[in-house]
Amino acid sequence: MAGLLRSRTLRGRISVGDDAWFDSERSIDLAPQQRHAGLVFQHYALFPHLSALSNVSLAAGPEMPPRRIRELFERLGLAGLEGRRPAQLSGGQQQRVALARALAREPRVLLLDEPFSAVDASARQALYRELATLRETLSTPMVLVTHDLGEARRLADRVVILDAGKTLQTGTPAHVFASPRNARVAELVGIHNHFKGRFFKQEPGWGRLQWGDRDTVALRVPDKNRIPDGASVTWVIAGERIDLLPDGVRDGNTLRCQILELLALGETSLCTLEPEKLPGERVTLNLSTAQLRGLDAGAGRWLRLAIAPEAVHIMPVKEATAAALTQAM
Repeated sequence: MAGLLRSRTLRGRISVGDDAWFDSERSIDLAPQQRHAGLVFQHYALFPHLSALSNVSLAAGPEMPPRRIRELFERLGLAGLEGRRPAQLSGGQQQRVALARALAREPRVLLLDEPFSAVDASARQALYRELATLRETLSTPMVLVTHDLGEARRLADRVVILDAGKTLQTGTPAHVFASPRNARVAELVGIHNHFKGRFFKQEPGWGRLQWGDRDTVALRVPDKNRIPDGASVTWVIAGERIDLLPDGVRDGNTLRCQILELLALGETSLCTLEPEKLPGERVTLNLSTAQLRGLDAGAGRWLRLAIAPEAVHIMPVKEATAAALTQAM
């Protein structure tokens, strides 16, 4: 989009508003300086021999009043650091300067290439807040490339899942992470609770999901009339719609499970469970440490796993894969 990659084999169209920046059919390919894109690189890419102020002023050009540049430094928490060179700044400060430089061009699009990967955790959190604030105050579209799923959840209005140059799914973070289109998307977005099974229709609007290759555990799930009766499926669970209950509760989709591992991570804990009737299956949850303490949870303890029907997202299996699953069953 920035125009840095020039190739005669590229096909497609890039437009901002009514202006075409690239159109292979019309032989339009604007130079980078004509595209008015602000670019924040992964490793800052600041000029080491220039001060922070000079780095930003060079991008702004002589037309921008010094007052506007000072406002940029104040907005991004850089006031007082104008005279320092990049080597005299921390990683987070350098990335702020890089962001100020990109904004100084008054871009029509802001492009961010994994901008937080080279800074430490505390600086990363501060930069998240800065970018979230910018999103609220600027009307400039932002495109963020990241491998960090937490960043995508936290910062994006809309996510695009790419794999080997192909778009697999687009949508809001809440929809994509809770309802992946297929097993590959589920893998790419890091869903741990991904299982195989078979779907059967029941009364209108409801179905029965057989967990695994044996009919020992079945979950009541919504039927959206997208999957045929008896189809082999894969499915995922949205962790925020799962509860742990004391052993003995049997209401709804509840399974007796044993805690195999409990790893405290501060306010939350990573909990690995094995359903009693499905030896070998693993359910991994991030749960409140306080909640687990209230349940007297610990390794070896038996509890009830309550899965809301709406927490289950079912995906059809492609024909070749379904045949292999059928043989295995």
